[in-house]
Amino acid sequence: MNKTSIMKMGKKELTILPIIIIAIAAISRLLPHPDNVTPVASMALFGGAYFSRKYLLLFVPFIALFLSDLILNNFVFRMYFPNHEGMVFFASYMIWGYVAFLVTIAIGVLFLKQVKIGRLILATLGSSLFFFLITNFGAWLSPISIYPKNALGLIECYIAGIPFFRSTLIGNLFFVGLMFGSYEYFKRLAFSKTIA
Repeated sequence: MNKTSIMKMGKKELTILPIIIIAIAAISRLLPHPDNVTPVASMALFGGAYFSRKYLLLFVPFIALFLSDLILNNFVFRMYFPNHEGMVFFASYMIWGYVAFLVTIAIGVLFLKQVKIGRLILATLGSSLFFFLITNFGAWLSPISIYPKNALGLIECYIAGIPFFRSTLIGNLFFVGLMFGSYEYFKRLAFSKTIA
């Protein structure tokens, strides 16, 4: 068996692995965890890095995010929607998080064509910063925001968000390490079995 056929077999065997890892990460959002220590950005970076097909690149991470949001909004955070009848499929506060999620996928696609530790750390830091900037801008812009709609209000909103940024960064570093590390481990395991 030549090297090319081994590589093809390995890639075929691992087609489903990124989907499984993202699904497990999405399910972990439903478990008790410290505020903002979640795998949301990690799912987007991971999808951006490992899915070469565009439909998978967007579909798998977004579906995982949406389904976990659906469960959270209807069972865990239902008390925040007292005037909403029926299922909560989408809430206005989610828009900015989904924009940040899309930006994070783009960071994964553009910056992680080659997954190396240095690039991965920079992508994680960058995506955490973009998520912080985008979602806090959305919180400030919201009609129910407590911050005045001026530059000072926006700065106050960003300052108030710093403790959450710290938690987000810790969560992103942890889950990026776990997800990317798991994928690389299982990929090597599959290749070693193929070669054997």
